[in-house]
Amino acid sequence: MPLVTILEFAAALAALAYLGLTARDPSPLRSVTKTTSVALLAVAALLASGPLWLVLALAFCALGDFCLSRQGEQAFMAGVGAFAAGHLAYVILFLQVPSGDFAQIWQLPDLLLTLALLALGLGMIRVLAPRAGDLKIPVMIYIPIILAMGLVALSLPESALPWVLPAALAFMVSDVVLAFETFVLDQDHRLRRVTPYVVWPLYWGAQAGFYLSFS
Repeated sequence: MPLVTILEFAAALAALAYLGLTARDPSPLRSVTKTTSVALLAVAALLASGPLWLVLALAFCALGDFCLSRQGEQAFMAGVGAFAAGHLAYVILFLQVPSGDFAQIWQLPDLLLTLALLALGLGMIRVLAPRAGDLKIPVMIYIPIILAMGLVALSLPESALPWVLPAALAFMVSDVVLAFETFVLDQDHRLRRVTPYVVWPLYWGAQAGFYLSFS
């Protein structure tokens, strides 16, 4: 079996294993499992001669996974920075697709989704700004970066890259749910029992979708 295929299977197994750990307290096992599930995709993309920006995006996201698996504000800040870099790497990757047409996001039917994404961004700013405390500035910077990734994905041809837009939307939804879990929901809110199991499949599924689309 080719090494790349072995890495892909190992990444999927690590992602499945982490699903059982996602709601647990931070631990070395939790950090290693979470980080490995995306880091292995980055290595597989590199060995498969995938685009450099795909490798970098996956690597940044793996770093963000490690940081967010730890406790403390500094770890959270580092995670936000790593994921912002990951989103920007995806933006650059998408912009390099020669058949992309950014003008189409302002034309029907794509215009409807463009307006929905912009409304989502404005709504997140309104909800999170008064609740983010000392993290307000990085969170406010992160929101337009997320939107940029989604809008550029919308400009790509679905016929050639059918998984990119669903992956981008899944990535965005996972970020939104995580933001509400972190800043909006009370510690004893019953939705906290569900949010980890919503965030992780959407997030890892997004990384796998990008990997399959470009590697």
